[in-house]
Amino acid sequence: MNSKTLDFYIPSINYILEVQNSDGSIPWEKGEKLDPWDHVEACMGLSIAGKKDEAEQAFLWLSDNQLEDGSWYSEYLKSIPQTKRRETNFSAYIATGLMHHYLIFKDKDFLEKLYPTLSKAIDFVISSQTLQGDIYWAKEEGKEILDDSLITGSSSIYKSLECAIAINEILDRPADRLLEAKSKLKNSIINNPERYDRSWESKSRYSMDWYYPILCGVYTHDKGISIIDSKWSEFIVEGKGCKCVSEEPWVTVAESSELVMALVKLGLVDKAEDLFNSLHQWRDEDGLYWTGYVYTDKKFWPIEKPTWTAGAVLLAADTLYGFTPGHELFLQDWTSLN
Repeated sequence: MNSKTLDFYIPSINYILEVQNSDGSIPWEKGEKLDPWDHVEACMGLSIAGKKDEAEQAFLWLSDNQLEDGSWYSEYLKSIPQTKRRETNFSAYIATGLMHHYLIFKDKDFLEKLYPTLSKAIDFVISSQTLQGDIYWAKEEGKEILDDSLITGSSSIYKSLECAIAINEILDRPADRLLEAKSKLKNSIINNPERYDRSWESKSRYSMDWYYPILCGVYTHDKGISIIDSKWSEFIVEGKGCKCVSEEPWVTVAESSELVMALVKLGLVDKAEDLFNSLHQWRDEDGLYWTGYVYTDKKFWPIEKPTWTAGAVLLAADTLYGFTPGHELFLQDWTSLN
């Protein structure tokens, strides 16, 4: 079957539908845990598949489970919180998901319906921004703010702020406060690296810190090309994919799929397609993708095929092959739609 057609990914689509619970929540696997970021990632896979009702049920689950401060807990099991931690990038990602949904379905009424949820979520995120522009990565009951910031998480928030601004523009809502927060965050990521990984070992060994600021539009095109070139040999195993951690012999499908989108954004389409095609060898006989592969041991690890990996693959395929109008989600800056 041709991997350039949406039909090739029907097993991934059906799997997300099978795992989705009746309340709209999408756990990693059937009966397993859920986190809000990966829930949205899988939800976007449903939107690509044209499963509008099911995708909207996933967004409504977020509305139904939102906390008073606009956040969500970082982990749920059968919709029951398993932690009191609330992560800022998890809470922001609904904006990216809703913008994606709008690009595909052009349903302004649904944006209006979810706007109160979105607005509260973004308020929570902006309330966690420091005077230096970075955004605290989490808050936790008993400790409140957890005093550090993450490059990958902040880059994801940057894209979510962009999408929230675009939604405000679509709905004729003011966005000045969001524009200011986005500008301060960008300046922090680019010019104040000391604000990140202040209280733990640097996460620069993780590939997401390498490509995520590019994927989310923090850097200019030329700077993005330079960054990709600088660490390509550190993270890429030719013919296998992108490593999650530089020193580990482990390629992962979701990280590789996100890198594919970053490469397309930079115009490196041939390189992106070569990388994406290498991932199909990690697709099982049932058509689902394993999380990752330890190539020194010739073993899949962990033994799981999560919905968020399926979602990431669908996003990468759409970005490459243009199945839906949502394929441009990560390719454009949506803050000026007019």
